[in-house]
Amino acid sequence: MSIQPSDIKQETAILVGVCTPSVTAEKVEEYLTELAFLVDTAGGIPDKHFTQNLPYPDPKTYLGSGKLNEVRDYVSEHKIDLAIFDDELTPSQNRNIEKVLGCKIMDRTHLILDIFAKRAQTAHAKVQVELAQYQYLLPRLTGMWTHLEKQRGGIGMRGPGEKEIETDRRIIRDRISLLKEKLKDIDRQKFTQRGNREKFVRVALVGYTNVGKSTIMNLISKSDVFAENKLFATLDTTVRKVVINNLPFLLSDTVGFIRKLPHTLVESFKSTLDEIRETDLLLHVVDISHPEFEEQIAVVNQTLEELNAGGKPMILIFNKIDNYHWVEKEPDDLTPKDKSNITLEELKATWMAKSKNKTIFISATEKDNIDEFRNLLYEEVKKLHIQIYPYNNFLY
Repeated sequence: MSIQPSDIKQETAILVGVCTPSVTAEKVEEYLTELAFLVDTAGGIPDKHFTQNLPYPDPKTYLGSGKLNEVRDYVSEHKIDLAIFDDELTPSQNRNIEKVLGCKIMDRTHLILDIFAKRAQTAHAKVQVELAQYQYLLPRLTGMWTHLEKQRGGIGMRGPGEKEIETDRRIIRDRISLLKEKLKDIDRQKFTQRGNREKFVRVALVGYTNVGKSTIMNLISKSDVFAENKLFATLDTTVRKVVINNLPFLLSDTVGFIRKLPHTLVESFKSTLDEIRETDLLLHVVDISHPEFEEQIAVVNQTLEELNAGGKPMILIFNKIDNYHWVEKEPDDLTPKDKSNITLEELKATWMAKSKNKTIFISATEKDNIDEFRNLLYEEVKKLHIQIYPYNNFLY
């Protein structure tokens, strides 16, 4: 009898973070809420949040002993399957925590890698994710063998265990070398494909994950790119030829960024992210309904800098205006104004009005202001086309 997806038990997960002098309790709760969304995307059930105030995470067990025992009791009482930590754990931290909690341990990096593996559809994406997974796995093999010992009662594991680990390390190193060679071949193919494209301005959609890039791609290009209210719905870069008012250009949809995007993934997805490096115009999509959209903008800008793609011409697209909610203040309310109690029009008059980048406010799902967006996009692409291809302006 085949096992259906509905037959597989969903794992319940507790989420753990540390508040430090540089990261407030409010911030940690926001990060754990995002982590819960990641768990949901991976197919798990997020349960309770645990946080502790520390000068820095404990180098041995991440949490202090008292808090770790509190977590252990909760895990035991509620039969929790999985404990997920918001920061990347060292191999020794992972082993030490597992000994105390007695359940499966993951960190944010491992969880993101798992989601990428689940989302990868093309051979290219699968190679990229597999490489990142092996690079993450290699220093953690000892901990994995300890886990197997417990599961199998130690029979056949004691004694030759270290030899098995060394054998596995060699196998994984060989696999990493092979995958890197595969990616080099893919890089060469992608480079040739990009070089063979006709003289079109290149435009790329970038932004935090789950801000609506693929929905905008579908609207503008009239294509059918997969879009879903989950994190990392798109892994492969999709390129479409788009024509607005007889002006053709190439539009790319790219993988979404996220806080603490694993370095191994950034390295593995180099050829995918080259699409961003080589673009002429960035469309930075922002979910204006998200309470921390300004921090998300900062994460995207920082990632663009790391990719040597900062400073490119950009249009800031504030999406999901239909989901923007605010609470009207009473006349005698002296509470300072913030994103929770100012109108969208008032918000537009803040730093956004002074931004050096062109800005527009839309709802891709409700198609609000889409014509204005098309017109702005046309004007910006036309400007770039005249600059880049001054002898090919018969289109206007």
